[in-house]
Amino acid sequence: MNKPRSDLAMSESISELIVESLHVRVGGQMVLNGVDLRVASGEVHAVMGPNGSGKSTLAYAIMGRPSYEVTAGSITLNGADLVDLSPWERAHAGLFSTQQYPTEVPGVGLEIMLEEAVAATGGDRSAVEAQVAAEAELVGFDPDLLYRSLNVDLSGGEMKRSEAVQLGVLRPRIAILDELDSGLDVDALAAVSHRIELATHQDNLGVLAITHFSRLLTVLHADVVHILIDGVIRETGGPELAAQLEDTGYDPWVDDRSVAPVEIHLGGDPWP
Repeated sequence: MNKPRSDLAMSESISELIVESLHVRVGGQMVLNGVDLRVASGEVHAVMGPNGSGKSTLAYAIMGRPSYEVTAGSITLNGADLVDLSPWERAHAGLFSTQQYPTEVPGVGLEIMLEEAVAATGGDRSAVEAQVAAEAELVGFDPDLLYRSLNVDLSGGEMKRSEAVQLGVLRPRIAILDELDSGLDVDALAAVSHRIELATHQDNLGVLAITHFSRLLTVLHADVVHILIDGVIRETGGPELAAQLEDTGYDPWVDDRSVAPVEIHLGGDPWP
């Protein structure tokens, strides 16, 4: 197995994920047609859009899912190019992703998995047990489930709480949340969202949250909201944009498909 590249060492406290002019093909069909965004430490960016707009494809492409072909553009973390890296290398660089449908891993417990993950990045394996217990209490995850095979026979809410425990222990730089609110009841959504919101303040976590519903953003407060239509970001704004969606749906942007997207800069230096 190749060792992670030295330029991806997890030493910096401030991180920035930059996606520029990203084009992605899946199964012979273009799904993303030039996506631009950047997520910095401590920021929460929400990506919203109708079914089939490319939201999950964006998450998969960033994490390097096989068969998601980047045909143009770039994905960088702290200036390091991620496009040619495997998913485990991207995770080692500091990316973390929740899944809509977490994979069952028979025979491997959550705590054991996290011990191996922490050890692989040079962390203290012996500290994991206490960290897992603390994180489980924070999100209301049943301690008895810590020793069950990962995600096996868990409810949707239990799986998402488990992912929040993983995030809390691993402390990534940037978290990609792919429809975190899918299948969650009100209590589970509040617990998991609160833990991630806490991480943005305590650990300077940057978040890219892909969602259909603004209810996620009632606890996990978005700094920036992007509207993704037909594989292109049609508009970028503040949290009020999510509130507007509650009133109008996506019609204003769907009707504007013929208009080329315009880059919007939210202060700071202009993009290169």
